Amino acid sequence: MTDNIVQTLIDVISVGGLYALTALGIGLIFGVMRLINFAHGELIMIAGYALLLFFGQPVWTAVLAAIAAALVLALIIERAAFRPLRDADPATLLISSFAVSFFLQKTMILLVGSRPKGVDFLPALGQQIQITGVRLQLLQLVTIIVSAVLLAGLTWFLRSTRLGLEMRAAAENFRMAQVLGVRADRVIATAFAISALLAAVVGCLVVAQTGLVQPRMGSQLVIIAFVGTVIGGLGNLGGAALGGFLVGAVTILLQALLPPDLRVFREAFVFVTVTLVLLFRPQGLIPARGLKERI
Repeated sequence: MTDNIVQTLIDVISVGGLYALTALGIGLIFGVMRLINFAHGELIMIAGYALLLFFGQPVWTAVLAAIAAALVLALIIERAAFRPLRDADPATLLISSFAVSFFLQKTMILLVGSRPKGVDFLPALGQQIQITGVRLQLLQLVTIIVSAVLLAGLTWFLRSTRLGLEMRAAAENFRMAQVLGVRADRVIATAFAISALLAAVVGCLVVAQTGLVQPRMGSQLVIIAFVGTVIGGLGNLGGAALGGFLVGAVTILLQALLPPDLRVFREAFVFVTVTLVLLFRPQGLIPARGLKERI
């Protein structure tokens, strides 16, 4: 009984951390641009295909290639698709985000096909280790550690560096931050770069867990992480991370607690829970102070 509780707890923290990183990548862009970047899923996807391309090379080479691929794609998206629409209304930005996501996904299907491709990335992480009598998968512990380090590092960056303070100011009131001397291009490009780093790490962890890459590998993850961002509070980075973690935690708990016949409806129960939360907290658990409108 104790073993099952500990295993469920590890699953909750591991999956919750993965969703928190994804939600934070979405929340960063929304914070500075009021843009819900659904193309974030394609950053995860391109990182996965970079791992496939560099499969057989040293691990760090493949990981750096995944980060570089996501970073380059993110900066291209920002410069080519979103910068010309920076002053557009939120609905136009949202449609543009869907269009970019659809274009990148279909382009990848055209280039490499839609079938999943196997990648035996970091097979050593599949082994189990024993801690206080409980056998746990090493990959889960690595996911928890990586998520915690990235969340702590990003918190330090946002609170202790000049650029991080500028990003926080832009998230509160972008126009006022510009008046006070914050350079919009640099702040937005940095937000996309950090978002790409988070997407690349998530992509590496997902490939290590599933052993597969496919053009749609980031889509479902981004949708669920977006739900977490809404729950946590659009425009609040801490809220985004909290919301993503909570959605992941609820998903795992429902998988463990629901009767076998109802587990296939797990996502439906998750969205019912989300609806109930938003009925009582329509602005999210930690709403942003400077947010005037929601998408």
